[in-house]
Amino acid sequence: MDLLLDRWIHILAGVTWVGLLYYFNFVQVPGLAAAKADGTAAGITKHIAPRALLWFRWAAVVTWLSGAYYLARAGTFMDAFILQGPHAYLGIGAWLGTIMLFNVWVLIWPNQKKVLGLVDATDQEKAKAARTALLASRTNTALSIPMLFFMVTGSLAHVGMF
Repeated sequence: MDLLLDRWIHILAGVTWVGLLYYFNFVQVPGLAAAKADGTAAGITKHIAPRALLWFRWAAVVTWLSGAYYLARAGTFMDAFILQGPHAYLGIGAWLGTIMLFNVWVLIWPNQKKVLGLVDATDQEKAKAARTALLASRTNTALSIPMLFFMVTGSLAHVGMF
């Protein structure tokens, strides 16, 4: 029962994380560009983006921790992370998720704080921060498809479905 609950926490947190990742890249970024053009971006940057980023970064942590906990409780953590045997598929997905988590906390969030004015930054620093956050976010979007593929494939391999 413990592993079943953890798996559902992992799935729900992952849906939240990847859903917000797609929201940022396919909805907010182009929407914010249009809002800046007509002078209505302040509401988005002041109220929506900080809240969405809060959910985004903590969903990333819960997803990673619940996945690591699941692998540890199932006795497959080391095999997955060193890409051994049938757990290699899960391991590839876990490594991609680890890279994505790093991007969220080390590249996206610190730079978004500058862009949103949550920390002091010059206009030049904000422009550089926006570019860095965008590239890290786009990288995560690109990694999300193979990460999901390997996590699902790994789950199926784990139960002997192929």
